[in-house]
Amino acid sequence: MEKNNQVYVRLQKHLDNQVIGFPATRSGVEIKILQHIFTPQEAEIACCLSYQYEPLETIFNRAGRLVESAGDLETTLDGIQEKGGLESKIKHGKMHYCNAPLVVGMYEYQQNRLTPEFIEDFNEYTSSKNFGVSFLSSKLPQMRTIPVSKSIHPQHNVSTFDEVITLLQQAEEPFVIIDCICRKKKSLEGGSCKVTNRKETCLAIGSMARMARLSHIGREIPRDEAISIIEQNQKQGLVLQPSNTEEAEFICSCCGCCCGMLRIQNILPKPLDFWASNFYAAVNRNTCEGCGVCAKRCQVGAVSHSAKNQPAVVNQDRCIGCGVCVPACPAQSITLAKKPVEVKPPQTREDLHDLIVAGKKGRLGKLKLTGKLVVDSIRTGHMDLLK
Repeated sequence: MEKNNQVYVRLQKHLDNQVIGFPATRSGVEIKILQHIFTPQEAEIACCLSYQYEPLETIFNRAGRLVESAGDLETTLDGIQEKGGLESKIKHGKMHYCNAPLVVGMYEYQQNRLTPEFIEDFNEYTSSKNFGVSFLSSKLPQMRTIPVSKSIHPQHNVSTFDEVITLLQQAEEPFVIIDCICRKKKSLEGGSCKVTNRKETCLAIGSMARMARLSHIGREIPRDEAISIIEQNQKQGLVLQPSNTEEAEFICSCCGCCCGMLRIQNILPKPLDFWASNFYAAVNRNTCEGCGVCAKRCQVGAVSHSAKNQPAVVNQDRCIGCGVCVPACPAQSITLAKKPVEVKPPQTREDLHDLIVAGKKGRLGKLKLTGKLVVDSIRTGHMDLLK
């Protein structure tokens, strides 16, 4: 194996021990993804980082042999950050750095660096069994679904972390609006979104917004414009997916035809086993007129409508409680209900990553997960995962 490739293999193994994992595949396509983002020297330096944020001097203790000075290390880290290869934030007045997962992380920061070759490699890698099992082996998902505003009412007793306007009102500035990477990728592949033709729909907040600016993606906007854009996203039927934290660090507005996360949801036989949501949709069969609007509105295929004038049916194994169907119902026959036990997300993304790493499945756990997915596919008749 070439020396340069050995560097990338070391980085692959290093990242595989981090938050979401970065497993090897038979084809070695994961190496090509790393080569798109890191030079050989940058790959060596990235092996000296952790999933936890650390200051420059701590990283220099490990990486000092690879650079001439701490200043050179800082320049290199900033260069990797600019390409989306790591994450950074200011803590205690100092810049801290950490490894980024592929998703949500390095991929989303390839906004200005998407090429047909990278897209092909990314699609091949994220479609592989090894990556899929690693991604689903997380104790907690990286994102969660919260209801659109018009689907919730005071009687729901909605917690602040499940109410999007409150999240934005309480969020740390700045706000940066970003083109949806998933729709951008779909467009470069020759497709188009079936829900919206708007590009600027995804919002970075606080430290992630500052990181977006360092990577030269998106544009900074005031809080009121951020709220206005999220309101437009809801009206168009996009699903709200913030970071799975009480303090929102990003809010994605997603569609089933482009969004990678929702496409995973559509493939899984029992997606709610891997999803974070505190609500589900319910149909009043006595008042439902069977118009089918809710089924067309649903981004994850959770609502079905078998025949004209027949009530809609919600598959509770698939409903993610986004509420997109609720304001669209002309008869007001579909509503959101709160799950009996509310799941409270971790406070910050750092807390989330600590919990994910602490709960990572080993080889036996991944084998059990694979078996469960096969059994669930057969039992539910939802065979997309096995094709």
